[in-house]
Order: sequence, then structure tokens, then C-alpha cells
Amino acid sequence: MNTPPWPPGAERADGSAVRIGALVPLSRPGWVEAGRHLLAGLELAVGEVNDAGGIAGRPLELVVRDTAADPQRAAAAVDELAGLGVAALAGEYHSVVARAAAARADALGLPFLCSSAVFDALTEQPTQWVARLSPPQSRGWQVYADFLLGAGHSRIAVATQPSVYWASGTRILRDYVTPRGGTVIELDMSTLTPTAVCDELVGHRATALLLLVGHPEPAVPIVQSVRRDQRLAGVTIGAPAGQPEFAEWATLLGDDGAAVPFLRYRPERLGPLGTRVETTLRERLGEAPSFVTFEGYDTIAVLADLLRTHGTDRARTAASWPHVDVAGTRGQIRFSRVPGINVWQWAVPPIQVVDRDPANPDRFRIRHAG
Repeated sequence: MNTPPWPPGAERADGSAVRIGALVPLSRPGWVEAGRHLLAGLELAVGEVNDAGGIAGRPLELVVRDTAADPQRAAAAVDELAGLGVAALAGEYHSVVARAAAARADALGLPFLCSSAVFDALTEQPTQWVARLSPPQSRGWQVYADFLLGAGHSRIAVATQPSVYWASGTRILRDYVTPRGGTVIELDMSTLTPTAVCDELVGHRATALLLLVGHPEPAVPIVQSVRRDQRLAGVTIGAPAGQPEFAEWATLLGDDGAAVPFLRYRPERLGPLGTRVETTLRERLGEAPSFVTFEGYDTIAVLADLLRTHGTDRARTAASWPHVDVAGTRGQIRFSRVPGINVWQWAVPPIQVVDRDPANPDRFRIRHAG
């Protein structure tokens, strides 16, 4: 942490570390559990890179900054990390935070590989400086909508809070479902209690309720209210943003947290690399690693390959996104320009709709794949 900064893009001829800045939510109101999993994946990959000789004999160092789900804090962290001479940025989970970080990285000419944020408009204009591993929200949430429609849900309620991310998700669902004969009913949680949500579901004859809200509040009380309302016994509760992936969900909700489908970005079967990484991360975390840990690991795998191949000059790194061809934990990673997306994008990350098995809430069931 005491290494002095050097000019942007400059190579270091000595044996000092190659630094990567990591943006991670590690305190509230950030999703701390997701941040912990993301950091575990980043750190494991950095350790393995160093065990294999580092970057041309120089150690790789992760310089971590807690974003706490605050866009302004993230932008300030990007400025700081750029001044510390990091070769690239990695990480971030929250879409609105990643968007602020991407804008700042683009302005400063600092390569940023976004690990987990899905918001389509990660940058306002096309940029060479930013790439992303996670699928765009529009692709993932359309897969989720296909699952709902295939399960016979045509009247879909969304419990939502004011947020660019939630508003985007609602729009994606409505634009996809409406032409296919479905209806999306928006329930504003800034004015409704969890009990009132139940009355709204009955009144609108909704057969599915999607939680486009914060976790644990108000997501957990909403689930508890719906599960306890006998009028809603046949209603499917869904959480496309992935809240049920993490152990805290099961801890807080128990059996009520089962059978809540969510989006997960991993294949049905991991290859040898993914299996090995999963085993190691399970030991480190003391629980099953989420798909977010794999996103963290893959982020470093890609950046390390670029730094080994093209050096640590920032402009050369950014120019090399289209040449990436790296074996990740969840498949072969290559970046391309996807229509409507302004950053370099892994075009085919695996997408699943899964839930926790009511017979064994620690086990996940694959309900749909896209």
C-alpha cells in the first residue's frame, strides 16, 4: 500500500508489484455477502497467478476499496486507484455503482473489467476502456421472462423500489412479456406494506410476484407475508436479481426461502478448472461459493492473461479486449461488441434460472437455461 504512484500507462522496470484495483461492496448498505464472495474469487486467482510466477516475474497485488454500494464513493476510489498506478480495475457487484466506476475509468483511460454488474447502459457512450463478464440485464431478464411465460404466468406483479436498476428490470420484463400476451403489474414498495402487497396480488389476480427490492429489507418481510397468506398459496415468488443465491437468504427465511427462482450465471456442469476452484473456494468461505465468486476468479484470469501477453501499459490493455481468449471457470471467455451495449462484452456467459429445493433448501434446482 506504500508503493508510490507512477505516471498512467508507464511500465515498471524493477521488481515491484503489478497492481490491480478491486472495487467491492464490503459494508452496508452494500450487499456485503455478495462482496465477500466476489473478493474471495479475486483473491484466490491473484494467489494462483503469483504461485505461477506472477506477471513476467513481478507479483500481482490486489488493492481493494470498499464501495459500500455508493456511486460517489466508487468514483472517488477510481481516482485514487488511478493515482496509485494500478494497471487495471476489477470487480463491483452493484450496477449503479459499476456505472459510476465505468464512467470514471473511461474518463481517466483506465482499463476496467466489470465482474458482476449487469445494467445494460454501463457507459453512456461506446468505450474501449471497459469490458464486462456478466451478461447484460436485458439478456438475463429475458431468459427469466421466458421461464415465467413457459410456466404459465401471464399476470406478473413486480414489487419494486425507486432505482435505475429496478426500473430497467421492470421495463425489460414489460417490453418482453406484453407482446407475448402477458401483463406486468407494478407495486410501489415506497407506499405499500408487505401485508398490502398480498391484497394487491389478490386484487390483480397475479400468479407471480417478483422481488425487485433490497435485501434483506423489504424482501424478507414480503416473502414471509405472501407465504403466510392462504389466498396466495399458488403464487410463485421470484427474485431475478439473485438474492436466494446466498446463504443469508436461507438463514433468514428457512423453508419460506425455497422455490424462489432467481438468475445464476454458471453452467449446469463445471469443467476441471471450475470444479477445482469451487472446491478451494468452498474451503475458504466455509460455504458453497456463489456464481459471484467465479466471476471474481475469472476477472483476474482474464486480466492476468492480458498483462502477461501485452504488458502493463493501460492503452495496450484496453486495445486487447477483442483478442482475449481465456479458459474461465464457466467457459471460454472472449469479448465482442454486442448490439446496444457500449462496452466489450462476454457475449455468451451461461445463464440459468434456479431455485432452492423445498425438499432440501441447501440444494439448487435448475428450472430453465438460456
